[in-house]
Amino acid sequence: MRWGRFEFHLIADTEFRLDGGAMFGVIPKVMWERARTPDSANRIRMTTHCWLIVGEGGPVLVDTGIGEKLSEKAMAQFGVDPESPRLLDKLESIGYPAESIRHVVLTHLHFDHCGWNTRRHVADGEEHWVPTFPQATYWLHRTELEAARSPNARDRASYDSRNWEPLFAAGQVEIFEESAEPIPGLRVVAAPGHTAGMCIALLDGEADGTAAFWTDLVPMAPHVATPWVMGYDLYPVTTMANKERWLRKAHREGWLSIFQHDPEVPMGRLNERRPGRFEAVPLAP
Repeated sequence: MRWGRFEFHLIADTEFRLDGGAMFGVIPKVMWERARTPDSANRIRMTTHCWLIVGEGGPVLVDTGIGEKLSEKAMAQFGVDPESPRLLDKLESIGYPAESIRHVVLTHLHFDHCGWNTRRHVADGEEHWVPTFPQATYWLHRTELEAARSPNARDRASYDSRNWEPLFAAGQVEIFEESAEPIPGLRVVAAPGHTAGMCIALLDGEADGTAAFWTDLVPMAPHVATPWVMGYDLYPVTTMANKERWLRKAHREGWLSIFQHDPEVPMGRLNERRPGRFEAVPLAP
């Protein structure tokens, strides 16, 4: 897809499934199941869109999916098909092998967003984890790194240090505070709530406007409603405040919205049904 002076692709590492109640928090099932139908285990279909942006100073990859570190038990729990095509093969198929990526932007460090940061390497009979994208600078918010290195009991299972510590050993990490601009036209901005240091990514397409990669601020199209906040969010009231701030701006300025975890509505525009109440109007990828 062309967006101003950029080319971009949404590439799913894999589909997976999570508990619908956890994904929609305090919203009653009788409401959320109208939007997403659960399976017999109460799980809903989700995906892991990663955003490949090609422009001056690129290519840039925003988030890296689940990767290859899940155990067989976890693969079954999350409904991951071990035979499904994965991110690296898909990048290769469109002409962007891992060695071509110049920047990797990490919205946050939960395992389903940064799994392909590193890959398994066996040397002298020992397993090591090395950067998957050897020519890339990995961009990471300082607060998110600090939280990931000292997780609490609630979110400890979401972090796996194999996804980031090898990057520091390789000298490939750029830490930023509130915002960063890895390439001209791409801004990464702190939007906490889901985690303490989560960021969204905003691409300036000039005449085409702004494209917003909402990550887990608005993970799926139904989450554009302010109260529809995940049970996984550590700071749900902060999430709601950031949603109100950013979605109002996105609607006012006609931004393209990218819903990272939505297999049915990967992209859309916002429509205001009534003051302050938005819905996503799907767009074809």
